[in-house]
Amino acid sequence: MRHTQLGAWSWPLALLLLFATFTSTALGAKHGDFKTCSQSSFCRRLRSLSQRSTASGFHSPYSLGQGQQSDISQKDGASWTFPLNTELYPEIKFALKVDFVEKGDGIARLRVDEVDSKLPWKRYNEAAKWALVDETPVLTSIGNVRKVSSKGRTSFKYGPGHSLELVIDHSHFKITFRRDGSDIMYINERGLFHMEHFRAKDEQQPAEAVDGAAAPEGNQQVFSARPTHGDTTWFEGEPDGELWEERFSKWTDSKPKGPEAFSVDISFPGVEHIFGLAEHASPLSLPSTDGGRYSEPYRLWNVDIFEYEHDSTMALYGAIPLVHAQNGKHSVGLLSLVASETLVDVTHPKSGVQTHWMSESGIMDLLILPGPDPMALFQQYAALTGTTDLPPQWALGYHQCRWNYIDETDVLEVQRRFDEEDIPLDVTWLDIEYAEEHRYFDWDKKHFPDPQRMQNEVGSKGRKMVAIVDPHIKRTDDFRIYKDAQEKNVITKKSDGTTNFEGWCWTGSSVWVDFFNPESWSWWKDMFSFNVWKDSTKYLFIWNDMNEPSVFDGPEISMPRDNIHHGGWEHRDVHNINGMMFHRATHDALEAREEPAKRSFVLSRSFYAGSQRYGAIWTGDNLGTWEHMAGETSMLLSLNICGMTFCGADVGGFFGNPTPEMLIRWYQAGAFMPFFRAHAHIDTKRREPYLYDEPYKGIMRETIRLRYTMLPIWYTAFHEASTTGIPTMRPQYVVFPKDEKGFAVDDQYYIGGSGLLVKPVTAPAVESSEVYLSDNQPYYNYFNHHMYPASTKRRHVTVPAPLESFPLLVQGGNILPVRTRARRASTLMWRDPFTLVIALGREGTAEGELYLDDGESFDYQKGEYVWRGFKAVSTTGETTVTSFSKVEEHSNNISTVSVNDNAWASKIGDVRVEKVVVLGMQKPPSRVWVDGEPGDLYWDFEYGKASNGKSEGQASKLTIKNPDIRIIREWTIRIA
Repeated sequence: MRHTQLGAWSWPLALLLLFATFTSTALGAKHGDFKTCSQSSFCRRLRSLSQRSTASGFHSPYSLGQGQQSDISQKDGASWTFPLNTELYPEIKFALKVDFVEKGDGIARLRVDEVDSKLPWKRYNEAAKWALVDETPVLTSIGNVRKVSSKGRTSFKYGPGHSLELVIDHSHFKITFRRDGSDIMYINERGLFHMEHFRAKDEQQPAEAVDGAAAPEGNQQVFSARPTHGDTTWFEGEPDGELWEERFSKWTDSKPKGPEAFSVDISFPGVEHIFGLAEHASPLSLPSTDGGRYSEPYRLWNVDIFEYEHDSTMALYGAIPLVHAQNGKHSVGLLSLVASETLVDVTHPKSGVQTHWMSESGIMDLLILPGPDPMALFQQYAALTGTTDLPPQWALGYHQCRWNYIDETDVLEVQRRFDEEDIPLDVTWLDIEYAEEHRYFDWDKKHFPDPQRMQNEVGSKGRKMVAIVDPHIKRTDDFRIYKDAQEKNVITKKSDGTTNFEGWCWTGSSVWVDFFNPESWSWWKDMFSFNVWKDSTKYLFIWNDMNEPSVFDGPEISMPRDNIHHGGWEHRDVHNINGMMFHRATHDALEAREEPAKRSFVLSRSFYAGSQRYGAIWTGDNLGTWEHMAGETSMLLSLNICGMTFCGADVGGFFGNPTPEMLIRWYQAGAFMPFFRAHAHIDTKRREPYLYDEPYKGIMRETIRLRYTMLPIWYTAFHEASTTGIPTMRPQYVVFPKDEKGFAVDDQYYIGGSGLLVKPVTAPAVESSEVYLSDNQPYYNYFNHHMYPASTKRRHVTVPAPLESFPLLVQGGNILPVRTRARRASTLMWRDPFTLVIALGREGTAEGELYLDDGESFDYQKGEYVWRGFKAVSTTGETTVTSFSKVEEHSNNISTVSVNDNAWASKIGDVRVEKVVVLGMQKPPSRVWVDGEPGDLYWDFEYGKASNGKSEGQASKLTIKNPDIRIIREWTIRIA
């Protein structure tokens, strides 16, 4: 959250003047605030390897021991360590460790570290500690891995049926990953692997002749290969004057350990599309960075970027170093556990996709996710990093926010107006102005005289509130948080390791807690307890912004890289994890404040691999433009692929004043984002939906109500995500991994496993929109039941999209459980009846499911939930619709409990199905009844032009009224 003007709020003059240097009234990112590859010495050095690799005679100077037993140290479980040698500096020692992980059906882990250094430093090796569920995953039994050694090569066969193979070439180090004998991934195929070694600063001397390393033909300069010299070699390129100290703008970055970057090339043969590397405002299928659409690599370095571009490889707020590669035959994934700045070049030669990963520090820690399809990749990634937290159900409702609701009266007026206009609302948010002098936890009592009273009043309507708590702490002795942090010595240090780091942010002069320090964790929990934070209640939840971290007077609007964290690690080593640690601490604090614990809700802007365990994120400070609205879909799909399935974008755009047409389209898009929040800058016009005239107000009202109608679908999707890792937003390639024509489609998506296909309208004056269909099923327009018939050919269909509508299709073969009663908040819906919408597939069948629990506690982990399946089957002369109990098959410690033993099921035992709607029947029934029950049911039938399922037109519609069946029970409806 970085802003341009201060509105009516007063600020310290010094902060005003300082902040003015970092903002602009012109829209668009300030490129000069952020480094490019050419401005980072490590990226310059490593990226130039790719250019030099095309020279005649270029080869990888790295090799492994030849596979003799003396060269390979066998560890417990399926793990081997190989000495990794370099002809550049023969006295420098590296090691390759190969592990095979028990979970994940064949995950292989490859780590390279410098060993036996005579200097007192070590490379950062703790990214796995924070990203993985288990820092050291359990290894598969050594008996389940077949190892074969031959001269110059070692191969391992492992995984289901030993169908996977890892082939390690020793001379000119290369690793090949194979499935069923086919090459799927190459590591160091192009010879770009390089790990800069530790050296003493006084080792830099003029270059001498090369010892044992031939320069490539045409290279006019020769550099020393002796380990006693700090200069570069033929492989490393020109000598670099910024190995020990680097300048950017007015800042100097001291590098006491010297150069410690590493590089590796990873290729995916036979593939045209790779996905991932969240977070970037780029297409889902990552374009090349070789000078076409993009010339800069994809940058992973969490930053507070002002008005980010809608199409760019520039760094944003989060960094997940994960990619999926996909073709019509297989999927494969790669996770690189590195927390330092990482840049990735992507190229698309005819042979496949090539990537070049360059990181400033750390060890190489790669995990190969074997697939073979996208669903398997999600589950393998979840086995490593965990699944998304099952959110409280109310968090899936509508959130209303702006910078800022000015006082208690304003907050309560918002509640009143939403009720008056009959618009559902679950959460009202407070930005930074609620806090006195932006001292988070301390309410501004002039504007919020009784915070508990306000929260209780909001809570009495079934709603919640969220207040912002940013990581910067005002540096003043009369602020209890600052005093505590000082006394506990948990403040991030300057490069000397002892002096507290100070910088500027919203509070003025500030410090930052080091959440890598375990001493901070229990203290932070105390800060949120109701006994300590007396102005908070059970209705208040938290927003963690600015946690990249954002430092207004720091390099790249962040913390200096040579700052020191717990354990002596430099900030450069842990930067991309920093935001997750703050998110984690707040998540744990909210769970600890009540007994028994309730599920937390914490929104974070910054994130890393594994952040999905702690709550939601959003895409930051977007613009209220058509281009930004269009780009958000691909961003959210990328986040879902990378595990961050609870994500959303500011509806309306954070900056700007969208027209009513644009705002309506934003709401229609937002209603089908996992996290649905409207938010706006302080200088924008108020845009709460009730402020607009008709028909705009009515359209926004109905759009928000549609979200509430579909909350059962969203909650069921989140249940699946929380148990399997499969995302709630699924792009075309995930649902149809064999349809290569759909791999680049990133403007439409499916909601969970529901069969709902959404395509937001993201351009002005649209009356219709084309939707791409991959499968041989009919699709039904959710709003008017127009049917697009099944076809063996993949096709585009044109869907009407007047202002009040947008493409929302139901894939044939699915059953949607919805709740159609309008309530002011989702917490009031738990006893409402259900409607089942059955969209028959081309074979006359359909399936669906519904997951329910109390929506806020952890009782579901003890079996307090309802999980029902629904199935429709058509045979000659009869269609049956049945309800049955789903069996939990996932190893997430959630048991299946019978209805009689399940207290939650008993509470909702009388919740009924009030209506069943069947789309696509070819003729009306003669009678409809419930098995075992006397009498027939009431029904209506509407003929459709497309009743035979072969021509486009209005689908037939059978409506069964008041069938008097219970949602938790087994039953069968017969239609004859």
